[in-house]
Amino acid sequence: MNYPYMPKSTALWLIENTALTFEQIADFCGLHELEVKSIADAETYKIQPLNPILSGQLTREDIEKCEADASARLTLRDEIVAAQNKQNKRGVGYTPKLHRQNRLGGILWILKNYPELSDGQVARLMRSTNPTVASVRNKTHNSYSLIQIQSPIVLGLVSESAIHDAVAKAQKAASKPAKKKKK
Repeated sequence: MNYPYMPKSTALWLIENTALTFEQIADFCGLHELEVKSIADAETYKIQPLNPILSGQLTREDIEKCEADASARLTLRDEIVAAQNKQNKRGVGYTPKLHRQNRLGGILWILKNYPELSDGQVARLMRSTNPTVASVRNKTHNSYSLIQIQSPIVLGLVSESAIHDAVAKAQKAASKPAKKKKK
């Protein structure tokens, strides 16, 4: 399920400006209902509300429809969902300094769980280089003994759909018979 950008700010705006139920807001924003209630109860919340209509995530008609029917659910506009899915397939473009040290653990996790992936595919997924992936695979990396294996999905370094796409591509390539070159 796709959620709006800045869910707490969006929830705050929906609380202040609509008659939606906490359950509807929580479902739309990907928050727990109690978290939405705490946002509503806090008078001095330190976040700015974000208007989802101005940001293009919702339409006024969707909100009015859900205000009239408490069982109806808000959904992001199709254009926003398509853009988020496209971004998820591409993977994360920038790795913060805090997570760069975790990249080697993510590479090792992918190599252990998906050995059918080539070094190039792993390097592309993890935004690394082929020599780095090869040295981790061969256990010759300078800091191999310090690497902590962690899922790059949990760390936010790569999306699960990107890994599944790469695995499917590798399995498809492995199932094709090798073509002989004619000279």
